[in-house]
Amino acid sequence: MRSERIDCFLDTNVLIYAAQVRARDERRTDIARELVLASVFGLSTQSLAEFYSLATHTARTRLRRDDTDRWIGFLSSFPLVSVDIGIVARGIELSRRYGIRYYDAALLAAAERLGAPVFYSEDLNNGQSYGSVRVVNPFL
Repeated sequence: MRSERIDCFLDTNVLIYAAQVRARDERRTDIARELVLASVFGLSTQSLAEFYSLATHTARTRLRRDDTDRWIGFLSSFPLVSVDIGIVARGIELSRRYGIRYYDAALLAAAERLGAPVFYSEDLNNGQSYGSVRVVNPFL
């Protein structure tokens, strides 16, 4: 795991755009790749599980097995939070407070634990702060 200061936390959709071989949206893929290559980002074990599931089981983003393994290895080299009872509890709290899906809230809780000031995602309200983390949609 890297020990640098965290610039941001990346949502799984950003990681999938970056990993795509056949980009369905080249602009988003380019933006996502720039974030992955130019940032010290954080992830959670939930992010890795979601990435693996989408990268191997979704037809439009399916990666070859060895490519998926390389991506998981690469992503695992960044600061990583394991989902534990603290993340679950904070995820529930954020979900209830902001009326968002639990899984999004759990990622926000992980970002918060890592001290990431920004969470890049296209799934939540751009510019809104959830606790100490501000969401930015990098594709707008």
